Amino acid sequence: MTLGLQTLDYAIFLIYFVIVASYGYWVYTHKGKQGGDSATDFFLAEGSLTWWAIGASIIASNISAEQFIGMSGQAFQLGIAISVYELLGAIALLIVAAYFLPMYLKNNIFTMPQFLSQRYDTRLATIMAVFWLFLYIFVNMTSIIYLGALSLEKMTGFGFMPCAVFLVTFSIIITLGGMKVIGYTDVIQVVCLIFGGLATTYLALDLLSDRVGTGQGVMEGLGMIVQKADSHLHMIFEPGEYSVHDGRGGFIDAYNQLPGIMMFIIGGQFVNNLNYFGCNQYITQRALGADLPTARSGLLFAAVLKMFMPIIVVLPGLAASLAFYLVLRPMIAAYQNRRRRKLRTKLQALGKNPESPADDGTGPG
Repeated sequence: MTLGLQTLDYAIFLIYFVIVASYGYWVYTHKGKQGGDSATDFFLAEGSLTWWAIGASIIASNISAEQFIGMSGQAFQLGIAISVYELLGAIALLIVAAYFLPMYLKNNIFTMPQFLSQRYDTRLATIMAVFWLFLYIFVNMTSIIYLGALSLEKMTGFGFMPCAVFLVTFSIIITLGGMKVIGYTDVIQVVCLIFGGLATTYLALDLLSDRVGTGQGVMEGLGMIVQKADSHLHMIFEPGEYSVHDGRGGFIDAYNQLPGIMMFIIGGQFVNNLNYFGCNQYITQRALGADLPTARSGLLFAAVLKMFMPIIVVLPGLAASLAFYLVLRPMIAAYQNRRRRKLRTKLQALGKNPESPADDGTGPG
């Protein structure tokens, strides 16, 4: 098996780039004529986005390398419980559609600092604007570009910086036309994300069936997760119930990673979701340029798409976890045992005690 991208992969990637860029240019030259060149039209695409474009754009803005790398990794560690973030996100979108959006549109609110300025004063609006600006630059954008460039580096063999520069350049190209271009090109992005994620899930479950089971396919792989990964199939943990790898060679209580149900119902996570989907400029921006029925339909569509995320992000992590514990871990243990036996034989040949702490690498007590 050859690691890295092949010629066909590069060709598909180039075709994808050309399609997205060309479609974005077409939207800019055709849809752009429906509005003006004002800043409001650029940032909100007033009246130009359909409900399905709004919903797709919200999910495309929300889902990134953080989910496909980070959440899959946490599914490997914690199991299906990590999907609670996505499920709460869907509920938050429903609440925003029912209560937040009507208030924003009724009062002609187009930015969150504007809302704070009207509700309180300009000082608080300025504080929030500066805070979110730093958060976008040093947390959101940095982590997304880093994880995306790291993935491209591992897949293609190119250096990290060229991959990061490519991602930034590609992002700039598809945002030059404003929200009209972003909204409609995000539809293509979401289609690729969902079908690509479903393909990844299919391949992961099929590989699990092939390597661990009898090779009967995806349903067997899914059944093996249900039967043999009980500790990874709990949505809420209790203190001391399960121990999971901490990523540094030790173990940690799973409850410390995902506390009890109260954290999600009345705790900070639910507030965090409402803040993200209801008061986050680059999320709410997608809907604020539309009329209320269209905007609400867009958010409801985004909530439906959000429900797919555990399937396309969490299941591959679960399959990888089960494969590791049933296949790779025994192989690693067998390899380590062989190395120990060889080391013991060499030490005995040299007349040394193979059980001596000084010889087994643990130090002198």
